[in-house]
Amino acid sequence: MYVSDLSADDFRSYEHLVLSLEPGVTAFIGSNGQGKTNLVEAVGYLSNLTSHRVGADSALIRRAEPGQPQPAGAVLRAKVVHGERPTVLEIELISGKANRARLGRSPVRPRELLGVLRTVIFAPEDLSLVREEPGVRRRFLDDLAVTLRPSLAGVRTEHDKILAQRASLLKSARAARRSTASMLSTLEVWDAQLAAAAATLIAARVDVVRRLRPWVASAYEAVSQAQSPVHLAYRSSLLAHEGMADPDPRAITPGQEESWPPGEAELLDQASTAERLEAAMGQLHAREIDRGANLVGAHRDELSLFLSGMPAKGFASHGEQWSLALALRLASYEMLRHDVAAYGGDGEPVLILDDVFASLDDKRRRALAHTVAGAQQVLVTAAVPQDVPGELDGTRLSVAGSRISRDQL
Repeated sequence: MYVSDLSADDFRSYEHLVLSLEPGVTAFIGSNGQGKTNLVEAVGYLSNLTSHRVGADSALIRRAEPGQPQPAGAVLRAKVVHGERPTVLEIELISGKANRARLGRSPVRPRELLGVLRTVIFAPEDLSLVREEPGVRRRFLDDLAVTLRPSLAGVRTEHDKILAQRASLLKSARAARRSTASMLSTLEVWDAQLAAAAATLIAARVDVVRRLRPWVASAYEAVSQAQSPVHLAYRSSLLAHEGMADPDPRAITPGQEESWPPGEAELLDQASTAERLEAAMGQLHAREIDRGANLVGAHRDELSLFLSGMPAKGFASHGEQWSLALALRLASYEMLRHDVAAYGGDGEPVLILDDVFASLDDKRRRALAHTVAGAQQVLVTAAVPQDVPGELDGTRLSVAGSRISRDQL
């Protein structure tokens, strides 16, 4: 899979852009603030319907110069080639309104674009995968799950709506300082709906974690050239409520790797997990009303990362954290290349490396370049040509003032 053509109107710093791309490596070279990241952000948005830099779509619409009319929206288009089969996808971001999309010549709901173009993006912000709070890692798992199975986008949206509505009811009960029979009856209805959506999301996340494990181990060894064992665990608030101890890789004995952590495999059974979640919510009603918050479910789960048996967030060095963040993205790329066929997809993802080489030491630069050199399409951004390793030989384009040229660099 690769992007052969990209166009953007009023997206970020680009008033109008038309760009042809080729398979292999394309490096966009230019000083900071010239529009390099905006280019690859456009490709990523067409893939995920979200930006890897900001949460609000309104920030993606070009800001007009003083005295000029402000654009009402932005339009992105790309031609994606699967084998010999091209597909054109388009998304229109409209300020203050719902986005519109087209697939080929047909209008579609935006989320129907998911799965047409698959990307894996590694950027300096990805250090947050190791350093920041659980929500960052939950999003990482959810994004991968949706890439594998685009239909999960609807489940994810529905889950978040139900979660917000149930939280609103709990806050109302807390403000009233009492819970009536009617209120409890309504809460039980929300319990069932939230449990069903959360169980689907949890099963998808656990599936991703189990698929990622071997790829993360091999990717971490490649980029760090170290022997520190890496472990991933899905830390479930449901299992914690039921009395299960937190995952501890130091407790793994030879031959038990497949069954670690305890209880994780059972979360793949959606029907059983939904029943257990609903029961847990019922037991927690009094505490939830007292706190005005949802206390168990997918929204409180965590992806735990361990190096040498210790939590990476608190114990890993800066270099180890960079290697682990990089390993998570490379593992995502390898998993999608090898495992997406299990869900009926085709084509390896486009790999985007957004200004990452400047943040890596020489050893990690070479290891990353060697690992990704054979990808079908790699899009790289860098401030200077020297930041792009020689192993990533290919097209190099100059970006200055949101204009792209093939000048000698």
